[in-house]
Amino acid sequence: MNTETFGWGIIGPGSIAQSFATGLSSVPDAKLVAVGSRTADKAQQFAEKFGANASYSSYLEVVTDPNVDAVYIATPHPFHKEHTILALEHGKAVLCEKPFAINASETEEMVAVARKHNTFLMEAMWTRCLPLILQVKEMLAQGAIGEPRMLQADFGFRAGIDPNGRLFNLALGGGSLLDVGIYPISLSSMIFGPPVDVAGLADIGSTGVDEQAGFILKHAKGQLAVLCSAVRTNTTLEATIYGTEGSIRINGPWFVPKSFTVTKEGKSETVEVPFDSNGYNYEAVEVAACVRAGKTESSIIPLSETIQMQRTLDAVRAKFDLKYPNE
Repeated sequence: MNTETFGWGIIGPGSIAQSFATGLSSVPDAKLVAVGSRTADKAQQFAEKFGANASYSSYLEVVTDPNVDAVYIATPHPFHKEHTILALEHGKAVLCEKPFAINASETEEMVAVARKHNTFLMEAMWTRCLPLILQVKEMLAQGAIGEPRMLQADFGFRAGIDPNGRLFNLALGGGSLLDVGIYPISLSSMIFGPPVDVAGLADIGSTGVDEQAGFILKHAKGQLAVLCSAVRTNTTLEATIYGTEGSIRINGPWFVPKSFTVTKEGKSETVEVPFDSNGYNYEAVEVAACVRAGKTESSIIPLSETIQMQRTLDAVRAKFDLKYPNE
């Protein structure tokens, strides 16, 4: 590994990969060196746009490129396991887009491969790496609002129905839960840990995916996370944590936040916490720091938590009676 420049490869140059590459371009000691796509032209266009050294028409070429230190997996959900394992087996650190996999069994298999090869692996839950979220986490640990007891959070937007598009195609793991429901579930996991019980209802649309969903997670000390997700409904995009002595509202859009408001003893204070670039840069910085330190996972999003979050997704989805074709 080049100690001065950390080399990245991207597998799957879609829209979220463009966001990652944009954020990566603001990291001084990082470089996009390789892009892989099933289509040579698409890989070349992406590489030219973001200044990558090489473009490939196969994913194998990305993971065997000697200049690549870590691979960002941004292919559709059902292919995360295959492509993550491919990179890990070739000794590359991996940042895998969320949802990490289709279900918990796939997640456990991916983690097992990473541990077998003693290779770094992390879920690309970029929101968890943002300065504001890390600050809120620290405040909660210090008891800023007493004991956290309840979380209300949503992530919903209205997209046009495209039966073949990623959001509405059941075969691609479409629907609101895996696409955006993972965000509030991850926030709940950060605050309360794993749930002990779940409840949920969903509206299953014409293509068979959950177009909107509401779910409640109950935790060991009675804490509740009241959450919702949607791909056909616009929501407030806010998250509020209620404690025994006050509350913290992460102002919308909470998953890419710039301010939060603390309310305590009848008084409210809004705190601005800016971030650099588009926010995707922070997860790239975390990966490089961990790899350079010889770590095989991140303390911000440890692999045990990623497995647990996937189990939560499975449990919530079971309440919808929703299965994917490849399960």
